[in-house]
Amino acid sequence: MSAAGGSESVFLSAGEGRFEPTEHARGPWDPRALHGGAPAALMTAALERLQPGAELPVARLSFELLRPVPLATLELRTRITRPGRRVQALEAELLAVTTGPNGEPGGAGAGGGAGEQIVCRARALRIQPVPGELPARALQLVGAREAGAIPGPQEGHAVRFALDDLERKSFAATAMEMRFISGRPLKGGLPEVGVSSAHTPVGAATVWMRLRHPLLPGEPASALACVAATADFGNGVAAVLPFEEYLFINADLSIELDRRPASEWIALEARTLLHPNGIGWAESVVHDERGPLGVARQALVVQPR
Repeated sequence: MSAAGGSESVFLSAGEGRFEPTEHARGPWDPRALHGGAPAALMTAALERLQPGAELPVARLSFELLRPVPLATLELRTRITRPGRRVQALEAELLAVTTGPNGEPGGAGAGGGAGEQIVCRARALRIQPVPGELPARALQLVGAREAGAIPGPQEGHAVRFALDDLERKSFAATAMEMRFISGRPLKGGLPEVGVSSAHTPVGAATVWMRLRHPLLPGEPASALACVAATADFGNGVAAVLPFEEYLFINADLSIELDRRPASEWIALEARTLLHPNGIGWAESVVHDERGPLGVARQALVVQPR
């Protein structure tokens, strides 16, 4: 059973590494499945706590969305696959826990034990930070990149965002606060024209986001978990196809970071690139309130409905 919709967190703890998603975790493609940003944030929070080595910054996060993550009991498993003092590789698996009509374990799922099926796999790379004292040329190159800062969240237009139903609780509409710097959401109020309706997608957007609710009761999300939650919105905020006519679901999410994130507000400078008879990508430059932070990419499954 999924958690009650009245909880003001994205997940509830069910003990022994299990979690119950609330309606604030729901995604746009299937009302019975989660938005990818919700499990990505949950898995990131667990990975960054793994010891030893939690003092090392995370350089890369990647998520394989193996099948829809159900609005049902989930089990999270984590491990260090490459221990080390300077470089570490981490892995997490999220499993859907299936039950029979009387609550007994269901049949065996592929890749898991009895009544369990792996729905998402995550990997993280932790690495020793670069020394603070560097030659002038190295600092100049980094300074040029950091000069690409965008207007802050206080300058954005608040929009209640969703691809599907603005009134239903979901990760987009009720778990995330969004402020558009540029771009046109497919639904919601457009401050520049003062209307509320569906709109023509333009394929690019710059949007600040932060979580309205904690991932778990009484546990505010870390800045890194906020990055994972936000990065999965690139294909949504920068949609280039009408939602009613096409699917454009991401099969994965990869994030590469230049430094530790430093704020709860995270922004995407996102664009969607669809190559006919090739691959569709959503690409984002990730920002925090200090400036550019890294990049995120999503490989897209695109097809007419």
